[in-house]
Amino acid sequence: MRAAAPPLVRAAVATALSPGRRAVVGIVTGTLLVAGVILSAGSGQLPIGPAEVVGSLLRAVGVPNGWAPTVALVEQTLWQIRFPRVVMSVLVGALLAVAGAIMQAIFANPLAEPGVVGVSSGAAVGAALAITLGLSTFGGWTTAALAFLGGLAATLNVYATARSQGRTEAVTLILTGIAVNAFTGAALAVMMFLGNTASREQIVFWQLGSMNGSRWPEVALVALIGLFATAIALSLARPLDLLALGDRTAAHLGVRVERLRVVSIVLVALLTGGAVAFIGIIAFVGLVVPHVMRMLLGPSNRALLPASLLGGAVVLVYADLLARTVIPSADLPIGILTSLVGGPFFYALLRRNRRRSGGWA
Repeated sequence: MRAAAPPLVRAAVATALSPGRRAVVGIVTGTLLVAGVILSAGSGQLPIGPAEVVGSLLRAVGVPNGWAPTVALVEQTLWQIRFPRVVMSVLVGALLAVAGAIMQAIFANPLAEPGVVGVSSGAAVGAALAITLGLSTFGGWTTAALAFLGGLAATLNVYATARSQGRTEAVTLILTGIAVNAFTGAALAVMMFLGNTASREQIVFWQLGSMNGSRWPEVALVALIGLFATAIALSLARPLDLLALGDRTAAHLGVRVERLRVVSIVLVALLTGGAVAFIGIIAFVGLVVPHVMRMLLGPSNRALLPASLLGGAVVLVYADLLARTVIPSADLPIGILTSLVGGPFFYALLRRNRRRSGGWA
């Protein structure tokens, strides 16, 4: 009896990639991103027209034009508040989506996401530790720094615990991640119990995620981490494609499976930790976006990784725009919106996979 092919391989057979589909998806996604950036930068308590947003950007790159705003308040609002927030949305969405695509590739499972290996929960514990104990080791960046270190430490701990006799099984890694997530959940509860009312509120709001208060130095740091990790991830696209054929087949084709898995998990920790460090936890982007792009483009990581990058940026730009405008004079935590959309999508995804495989048992 022939063994069932992995889900991603079945998807490769099921998804016929038409010659122009990549170009169409790229153009549509890019157009949505540009429109979202302009719309988001112009929306807020001080409405700014699209022409002024474009004019300000053109003037910033040395192109004189008559669209640029002439009022100093408009220019300050754009460059000190709106643009840092919009760029942070683009970066965070892109990094989370790429991290999700990598996770789904190394586990050969479209239901995998960065939270499986404890990145988000570890980051939450690091942030809660800084908030509850009032630490200031890294100045104003202490909470973000400890969140990043917490996410990285949790991921490396999951990997080290799951590794045995020189190899790591995906199932063992997932089960270890569940155990670490349970432990970090308890640690987070202890931190909230020990903290005062203000600390508890701060921890809760950090977990809900928000782009509010993003500043250029933070954006620059996230961009630096993301550029480094994404460049490495794109270079691993072909080995990740071969990994979808199974560990043994990939090894026969020249892939050093264990090293690829280690590098991929470290990349996921860097991408996710860098994304959530300053803005808190954003759920489901790493799960939903790569899966949608896979349905559109097929499972090849050479197309999927850059498409997920663009798709994640689009999703979070519009989610942040919605968070700022859905309730007048209020800033809804963006994590609530992504969970409201991602939860039903995940449920539908589970039902779809169950129906295709004929049941879980």
